[in-house]
Amino acid sequence: MADQYPALLDRHVEFMQQQHLFFVATAAAEGYVNISPKGMDTLRVVDTQKVIWLNLTGSGNETAAHVLENDRMTLMFCSFDRQPLILRLYGNAKVIHADDPAWSANIGRFPSYTGARQLFEITLSLVQTSCGYAVPYFEARGERPTLAKWADNKGRAGIEDYWQAKNTTSLNGKPTGMDSGE
Repeated sequence: MADQYPALLDRHVEFMQQQHLFFVATAAAEGYVNISPKGMDTLRVVDTQKVIWLNLTGSGNETAAHVLENDRMTLMFCSFDRQPLILRLYGNAKVIHADDPAWSANIGRFPSYTGARQLFEITLSLVQTSCGYAVPYFEARGERPTLAKWADNKGRAGIEDYWQAKNTTSLNGKPTGMDSGE
């Protein structure tokens, strides 16, 4: 029931834009596999072979640590409200921090978020669709304002202090590239 494509088609991009949620999966060579749900206005399709997503500050920073060691990444989108479909994007990612020239070239693609932490640029190697027949129906009632309010209340300086306290290493003790001493 799965179909594979070497690049994104227009119908894939349209499907992605209709979803309120996507999932990011990464893993280092050893340790925990990470799967994170992502929402808000944080994903852009650059072209048929490349997507960029904005990573907002959170309690951990597993994705960054994993990509620094092993650049494989999978993004998954599911339809919860229409014709069932699962769309997976397989590829290789790179982390872009605010001091990287690619940050300035890409951050303008997104709304301004106080908690903007990293960008991830994924070069796609495979696009796969599958049926999604077992995915239940859910209704999106809207975005939660909690993360943006939390970051706004901390301010940019408070967010950067939070990174140093909570986001410099992964659960497995791997560096994330956020340590001011790195």
